[in-house]
Amino acid sequence: MNLWNTIVRFFQGGGEFMAPIALVLVVGLSIAIERYISLTHVAVRNRRLWNEIVPLLAQGNFRQVVQITSKSDSAIGQILNYGLARIQAARRRDDIEKAMEESLMEVVPRLEKRTHYLATFANLATLLGLLGTVIGLINAFAAVATVNPAEKANLLSASISVAMNCTAFGLMTAVPLLFIHAWLQTKTTELIDSLEMASVKFLNAITERRPEPQSAAG
Repeated sequence: MNLWNTIVRFFQGGGEFMAPIALVLVVGLSIAIERYISLTHVAVRNRRLWNEIVPLLAQGNFRQVVQITSKSDSAIGQILNYGLARIQAARRRDDIEKAMEESLMEVVPRLEKRTHYLATFANLATLLGLLGTVIGLINAFAAVATVNPAEKANLLSASISVAMNCTAFGLMTAVPLLFIHAWLQTKTTELIDSLEMASVKFLNAITERRPEPQSAAG
């Protein structure tokens, strides 16, 4: 209970800018949770689909791979589906690779969306905290100008202490959001790297089963 009272007093003492900072914190954490769940879900579905089609790729059973990837809504399924759709018409490995790169360009923005807002919210929380402190100090100096000289020191020190609560809360919001932003970016990068690696392995499996035609000069 004492902890809760301390938090309430801290929040009330920070001034009117404490509420916007709290809103930034809530929205930022909501985005972070949504992004974590989404990226984890994508990674699990990709891993499950890849484990299912690896034996089929080794056997050269592309028809069954097409049936599996066409029914999947996973990111890796979409990328491989683009490549499989070009197998019949493409004459070179590069043609299939370009088709898969095109699909990857569509998938990557969906993986990266909203994550960059966390860094923006962290900066916004810091700036709101500083702004609240500056306004609090302005009000404090304006207030002590009209009081008894003997009370100025005590009133000014108390007002500055209250004003600094806003900066403290802004930093307490910004630091976790920046950490979460960096962590989610790393998780997203690892996921994109895994998609690129799966694409290369898929192309290698196709090349082994379907060698490129020799040129007329050869």
